[in-house]
Amino acid sequence: MKRIFDALFSATALVLLTPLLLLIAAVVAAESRGGAFYQQERIGRHGVPFRLHKFRSMHVHRDGAQVTLGNSDPRITSVGRVLRKYKLDEFPQLWNVVKGDMSLVGPRPEVAEYVDLYTDEMREVLHVRPGLTDPASIAGFDEGERLEAAADPEKHYREVIMPEKVKQQLAYVRSATFGSDIRIIARTLFRIFKR
Repeated sequence: MKRIFDALFSATALVLLTPLLLLIAAVVAAESRGGAFYQQERIGRHGVPFRLHKFRSMHVHRDGAQVTLGNSDPRITSVGRVLRKYKLDEFPQLWNVVKGDMSLVGPRPEVAEYVDLYTDEMREVLHVRPGLTDPASIAGFDEGERLEAAADPEKHYREVIMPEKVKQQLAYVRSATFGSDIRIIARTLFRIFKR
């Protein structure tokens, strides 16, 4: 039931949002070089890598950390700041959901570098499809600001934020129901519109 709901909801959303998606793509492509879309390898269900899709929100060919520091991160474009604030850069991941790489609700997928640091218990989050949102995503809306305030953002992410996130993700994986997924989607939308 979850997979059917994911596919139908995401396919419908992509169709209905097509004018908005085309507008965003055009604005992103016009603002800076590099095209409208960005792909990054993430680790999915059962540890299988997949290509996660986003609207590009950063300048291309700029070195930097895997983590993104709040709005002061110089890699973020002007349009990218708006997209990231309202999570609009995540819309292309609806295609990942249609394809079956992701679910609407599930642990947010990480890059291999961080998954390699998981303990055996933490790897339990890889038993399900990663998602567009989850309780840890809602709680972590201020993650960029927390990293920005840290003396060593990469270390702070690895040692503080990532364990916090995975703990919440484990709680989700162990107790998720269709009803709880609907509530998480509603809470996510409320949190975005609250901005």
